[in-house]
Amino acid sequence: MDLESFVSANAPSEGRAQFELENSKLLDIDVEGSVMVKAGSMIAYDGEITFTGKSSAEGGLSGFVKEAVTSEGTPIMEAEGQGHVYVADQGKKVQPLQLDAGESITVNGNDVLAFENSVDYSIGTVGSVGGAQAGGLTNVFLEGPGNIAITTHGDPMVVAPPVKTDPQATVAWSSNLSPSISTNKTIEIGQTSGETYQMAFNGQQGFVVVQPFEEGPQGTGA
Repeated sequence: MDLESFVSANAPSEGRAQFELENSKLLDIDVEGSVMVKAGSMIAYDGEITFTGKSSAEGGLSGFVKEAVTSEGTPIMEAEGQGHVYVADQGKKVQPLQLDAGESITVNGNDVLAFENSVDYSIGTVGSVGGAQAGGLTNVFLEGPGNIAITTHGDPMVVAPPVKTDPQATVAWSSNLSPSISTNKTIEIGQTSGETYQMAFNGQQGFVVVQPFEEGPQGTGA
């Protein structure tokens, strides 16, 4: 491929959607007003846009933690102005979703990439202290209307309850589900397997999103 073809083939598209994929790992957000994006996820922008957030006790940006009962938080910043912001997160695949009014989803804090200001949100944790330490289970409840974007390592799989999942591979779930942390000692045979904790999703309706990767508390591999 010659240089001119390379430039042309990889230029941003001229789409009309507010949240639009440039490729499977890069999201183009058309900002007119403000949106919330994961801190550190901006790779480029054009136009007149400012980025702000609040400093948490841990030194990150956690502007949307509304007096959270957890000390962790999810690093986030507000992009405000007019232009295009391009965001990505460690080469993970971006999954843009549209939430209708009253429609909601709960997402692992590591996997929230962006959402419109029209989306309501709150933060929480799942399970016991031991389980949270094992999976980094700070989670974010998002309710529409509005666009959101979550990230997955590889292509996700969506399963129906009842099901038990690895906390480090669990990305999101329908908000009608209330998972708990269960401990399965029978998995430990001879030595520690690393599979002691599972998230238990009970019920007959809803969905759970898992990824083919075990993600550590800071978004690293397990």
